[in-house]
Amino acid sequence: MLSLTNVHRDVPTRSGRFQILKGVSFEAKVGEVTALLGPNGAGKTTTLSIAQGIDKASSGTVRLLGANPYRAGAGLRSQVGVMLQEGGLPMAVTGERLLHHLTRLYQAPADIEALMDRLQIHEFKNRQIRRLSGGQRQRLGMAAALVGRPRVVFLDEPSAGLDPASRLIVFELIEELKASGVCIILTTHLLEDAQRLADHVVLIREGLVEAAGSVEELTATELRPPLTFRTSRSLTEEQRADFPAHLTLLQGSSSAKFGVWRVTGVQGPADLHAVTGWWLRHDLMPTDMGLSGKSLEDVFWELTTHDKA
Repeated sequence: MLSLTNVHRDVPTRSGRFQILKGVSFEAKVGEVTALLGPNGAGKTTTLSIAQGIDKASSGTVRLLGANPYRAGAGLRSQVGVMLQEGGLPMAVTGERLLHHLTRLYQAPADIEALMDRLQIHEFKNRQIRRLSGGQRQRLGMAAALVGRPRVVFLDEPSAGLDPASRLIVFELIEELKASGVCIILTTHLLEDAQRLADHVVLIREGLVEAAGSVEELTATELRPPLTFRTSRSLTEEQRADFPAHLTLLQGSSSAKFGVWRVTGVQGPADLHAVTGWWLRHDLMPTDMGLSGKSLEDVFWELTTHDKA
């Protein structure tokens, strides 16, 4: 449904040209969710723009439903749905008016009433879009992307700003789209969502595909699972600098001052002894600790926090 082969994108600068993408290649298939992950500035947005035909690759090949999306006309675009995290929605109209307007752009649009009911839009359908919360705009944006019954859907941060109940609604809808054969390409900063939804993960770093595969493939490595521990007080710069040099201490998703920490590189009892010795030197008593199976978040941290050799 979508393929990028050795795609480069560079832009002019005062000193020459800056490479945003340096040879990105991946495929997205029928009835699957492909998740693009990466730190800010990695090239995800540029990759999506090129895949959708909004931007043009400097070199390489892009095929969306078998055609070059940058040169494609209405025939291709009518089969593609796009949901942007920010922007793309007219602020002065109501949600219902927008969706009914979009139905007139397609020969066989979706049932708008059913779509609004599915995403629980009826409760705010008569409110101007500028007056909607971020989560409400997300649901409306997803509905707008699905009006044309697309074969391929691009979702930019589909669960951002959603409460738990709304997230469940969106997740269930994505699963239904998959089951009906729709190809879904999404970006998210919520790695738990990617682990739950994605059939294929593409991790981009500094304009290159750092890793790609299923969640199972990316997390089932020969490396030992990370040691995790939680502290009840902050770690100082001196304490972190004194951490055993052959191991890597990574901050988890909690507060920058204290919370969950991950230690990668643990291969045996000697490495555990080095960590406990560090705790002893600095009078640190973890509130809990353990060796757990590797998650997609662990893979993300390992690949995006190390300098390349």
